[in-house]
Amino acid sequence: MLKYFLGNSPNWFKYTMIGFLIFNVIAFYTLGPVITAWCFILEFIFTLALALRCYPLQSGGLLAIQALILGLTTPKHAYQEVAANLEVILLLVFMVAGIYFMKPLIMYIFSKVFTKIKSKMLLSVLFVTIAAILSAFLDALTVTAVLISVAVGFYGVYHKIHSSEKDYDKDGVLDRKELSGETLEEFRSFLRSLIMHGVVGTALGGVMTIVGEPQNLLIGERMGWEFIEFFQRMAPVTIPVFFFGIATTMILEKAKLFGYGAELPSQAREIIEKYTEEMDAKRTAKEKYGLRVQAVCGILLIIGLALHLAPVGFIGLGLIILQTAFMGIVDEHALGHAFEEALPFTALLVVFFVIVAMIHDQHLFSPIIDWALALPESQQAGMFYIANGVLSMISDNVFVATVYIGEVKSVFDAGEITREQFDKLAIAINTGTNLPSVATPNGQAAFLFLLTSALAPLINLSYMKMVKMALPYTIVLGGVGFACIQFFIA
Repeated sequence: MLKYFLGNSPNWFKYTMIGFLIFNVIAFYTLGPVITAWCFILEFIFTLALALRCYPLQSGGLLAIQALILGLTTPKHAYQEVAANLEVILLLVFMVAGIYFMKPLIMYIFSKVFTKIKSKMLLSVLFVTIAAILSAFLDALTVTAVLISVAVGFYGVYHKIHSSEKDYDKDGVLDRKELSGETLEEFRSFLRSLIMHGVVGTALGGVMTIVGEPQNLLIGERMGWEFIEFFQRMAPVTIPVFFFGIATTMILEKAKLFGYGAELPSQAREIIEKYTEEMDAKRTAKEKYGLRVQAVCGILLIIGLALHLAPVGFIGLGLIILQTAFMGIVDEHALGHAFEEALPFTALLVVFFVIVAMIHDQHLFSPIIDWALALPESQQAGMFYIANGVLSMISDNVFVATVYIGEVKSVFDAGEITREQFDKLAIAINTGTNLPSVATPNGQAAFLFLLTSALAPLINLSYMKMVKMALPYTIVLGGVGFACIQFFIA
């Protein structure tokens, strides 16, 4: 049983998981449900941290089942959490699959960008800026799915040439050794730094608008803010943070700190350039027609999301239908491949909501909220920002925002704070859950999606490496955000 339990995971990990499951039962009856619930959170974070050793759906899922059996939460409450976040689940199921059919167009655009822009600094700034702008109007997960598709595409090209007998370099001679070892590591490092800049960009843009992140919509609805008002309310914090984020990107690339600064190896650039030229020359009439269909669907996607014509998942489903109908992809098995990337993560997210329901049922965050509201008014916004930021690092930022805005709304409805103070706290909650949460993959769904994607093992992106690479951004975004709250909001 131990041989097959959790598959190829190392034995020490298997023993640790068994130890957790035994300890939790003892802790529940000796230490009580609240302390046991905190233990569950730490154990779940441990399973996420070792995502490359064992996919967290299995290890984290066992913990979630045990939490339900011990009565720390109920299936009904877990279902309510899932129902409240159905839009995020529909987004993952349909939007990511919709993007799958746009891969040829995305690869075409980014291959041109890659080959035309030689400066890594400019490329990095471009990635952050484009990701931020797209995330402000689309959704961070959708943008992350695009970035992952691009990186997997380029790694696939490199790997195919590396393992084939074809010659792609300019002299017509390819040395296998040149593509292995240091060159391969440099290429991985290049992709790793670029993708991390991109996902940080999704956080920078996502915090700005009411449609950028799921919790923004929730907060905006509670406050009665529309798209423009939401942007204006957040601007004193989000605009300075955006420019400091861009400056951080430039400094990291220039100084080559925290795993950034790797250049695209000349061999890899030659491969991608040669491959792009070859693909352009070989492109059939059907493929050219496919690119045009994808471009039209891309424009419709941006219009649909920017105007919020329907829930994001529905727009994704529409994208699948339009692209496959007009490109003639009508075989059921051909459609199935589009859903392979997102469904394991969707299942993991449902497991995550079980843990979130447990946090809710055990009132783990309530003492922190009560303490923050007992402070003088001038200190409350800053403390809410810090409390939201810290909790979003270890929990889900959508959940943290839901809990906090709900508690503050109750206090406002009871007449204990003014509308002006309510507005200030809402801004602190939104920015606090969006900015410092880049510290770990736990807080931002886009980061967790990247960590558990097919790309992460290809470019050696582990949990701790992601935390290390996000650290400078966490310090700058979190620090500048707090300063803006203190000087411009509080």
